[in-house]
Amino acid sequence: MHKTVIINVVGLSRRLLGLHTPSLSAFAAAGKVASIRPPLPAVTCSVQATYLTGSLPSGHGIVGNGWYNRDECEVRFWRQSNHLVQGPKIWDAARELDSTFTAANLFWWYNMYSSVDVAVTPRPMYPADGRKIPDVYTEPVHLRASLQEELGRFPLFHFWGPGASIKSTRWIADAALRVDREFDPTLTLIYLPHLDYVLQRLGPRAPELGQELLDVDAVAGDLITYYSACGARILVLSEYGIVPVSRAIHLNRHFREQGWIRVREELGGELLDPGASDVFAVADHQVAHVYVRRKELVPEAADVIGSLPGVADVLHSDVKRSHGLDHRRAGELVAVAAEDSWFTYYYWMDDALAPDFARTVDIHRKPGYDPAELFLNPTDRLMKAKIAFTLLKKRLGFRYLVRGVPLDASLVRGSHGLVTTGEDGPILVASDARLVPGNALDATEVYHTMMASLRELYT
Repeated sequence: MHKTVIINVVGLSRRLLGLHTPSLSAFAAAGKVASIRPPLPAVTCSVQATYLTGSLPSGHGIVGNGWYNRDECEVRFWRQSNHLVQGPKIWDAARELDSTFTAANLFWWYNMYSSVDVAVTPRPMYPADGRKIPDVYTEPVHLRASLQEELGRFPLFHFWGPGASIKSTRWIADAALRVDREFDPTLTLIYLPHLDYVLQRLGPRAPELGQELLDVDAVAGDLITYYSACGARILVLSEYGIVPVSRAIHLNRHFREQGWIRVREELGGELLDPGASDVFAVADHQVAHVYVRRKELVPEAADVIGSLPGVADVLHSDVKRSHGLDHRRAGELVAVAAEDSWFTYYYWMDDALAPDFARTVDIHRKPGYDPAELFLNPTDRLMKAKIAFTLLKKRLGFRYLVRGVPLDASLVRGSHGLVTTGEDGPILVASDARLVPGNALDATEVYHTMMASLRELYT
């Protein structure tokens, strides 16, 4: 099989490819660019699973970045076990064709306990004293120590949160080069997340994007130069395009007004009790799975959702099936936002009753995706000083809680999740133009393009 490298530049679109991206633009000019029609929802975990299995969420089961676990009556986001992705993956199929095939996965999601030969993924340590210590999970095990000895500890607080920056993207790229030199895998998957967070924070039309694009272009350019010298076929792709948004929709607050939401009071805050709620939403960018405990409420819930400003569509069972979303993990209804809108997870009616984790970076406890975690509270002029004092307490061994995340959804300037195509949609750029005969492809066809690159079709 032919050595192939997939570089996932999250958020890259045709529009952005022509702006402050000299390395990526040169790579595109020498190869072939095609638009990708993403699945619904066009969010990280669903799209990556589609690329790696060649099937839609109805087949692989990844209906979003998180969903409601009906057996445990809990909402779970950002799980890591590859066993959650149903069906064979591209490395399984490739290994059946060639027993010498090997695969390395650098930070694509569901990267734990898979059948890849080399895996590197974020896995913080959570000691009993409440600290969050940056770390990674690797396969083989020894790679965890050797990578962080050579590159330094993985910069987790630059990977997500108010401090998200190019540092984490650069670390991932450097780790990929280190992995290639040691293991020489046939297929390498590399995740470069920087643009994703910048575009959500600033919006895809912000004038400040120039330097951010140059930063990620430099990282991608270094990878392209290295792997080109190795004779690898290179595919640069993105998962989705990010569009400007100006309206947040608080589905759970509307459901609470209907008396469908139940909360539990703990330590002065309110916790959503999904197992006892008749109707609640698991918000995920511009798509929300709506779970309805009492089936007779489905029509009424659909009417309430459809009446809200900023909601473009409400998908019932037949329409879910047509979108490839008819899976047990999906909600009874799926709410789809208008292009300029997105869904929050907020369910409290008074900010004074928000749970303690609402004002922190806590991706696993929140019952929905929260892009406000990319910001520090702009109304608190002492916020940076407070965080510095909190971190000092951490160094002294005290328990600490960094309450810096605002409860202001209007700060968010970009979102995704819709089936966005055209200038703002995701793209695939192939170093070998023969791999992409047309100008557009469905997300499921990305799997076949990657497989074609691996196979000795043109040698």
